[in-house]
Amino acid sequence: MKRSFSILAVAGLFVAGTNTVSANVAAAVVLQDAAPEASKGFTQVLKEMFITGGAGFMGIVLLCLILGLAVAIERIIYLNMATTNTAKLKQQVEDALASGGVEAAKEVCRNTKGPVASIYYQGLDRVGESVESAEKSIVAYGGVQMGQLEKNVSWLSLFIAIAPMLGFMGTVIGMIRAFQKISAVGNLSASLIAGDIQVALLTTVFGLIVAIILQIFYNYIIAKIDSIVNDMEDSSISLIDMLVDHKK
Repeated sequence: MKRSFSILAVAGLFVAGTNTVSANVAAAVVLQDAAPEASKGFTQVLKEMFITGGAGFMGIVLLCLILGLAVAIERIIYLNMATTNTAKLKQQVEDALASGGVEAAKEVCRNTKGPVASIYYQGLDRVGESVESAEKSIVAYGGVQMGQLEKNVSWLSLFIAIAPMLGFMGTVIGMIRAFQKISAVGNLSASLIAGDIQVALLTTVFGLIVAIILQIFYNYIIAKIDSIVNDMEDSSISLIDMLVDHKK
């Protein structure tokens, strides 16, 4: 009895050892297979996913990203160049108006870039007229400058809306193809429709990524425009006060 128990114990240890070795070998094989995937860079993985998604819709989504980034970069450069230190400009105009008169103040505005300086110049150019006329001119010119600030921003919002819709369209088309294969074969096989479903989901993912990237730039641009518009409104009020004091 003891001998039988010993034989069973040795056999059990041998089986357990065999299972452990097999598990280690299987784990090593899995890690070896996963090593090439882990060694791939982000750019390589992104390129493979783009090719897998298909050049049709993925190319259009990529075009939306390129055009949207072009518009966003152009607007950011323009808005940064249009940004002015309004407090410093106001002080310079006041000093020039007090020391050298209207022409000296207009010269300061001519040498300063941005819509705020242009509004100051328009108001000073109407100093010989009534304050109401100068105020109307400032308001009208402020509307023109606001239009210049918001130029092409609508295109950016269009690309933000189109990119995910194109992704969803690719998803729908991929699902339609998958169901067509199911109806043609007559049975549901995961391997049969996996490729079409993968393509469908990839187009959606890339469309959402493009929309998220462009939305960040869009929010920054809108915030920048609002900041400049607020400076324009404050400067308009300050300019009217300066014109009233100058006439007195």
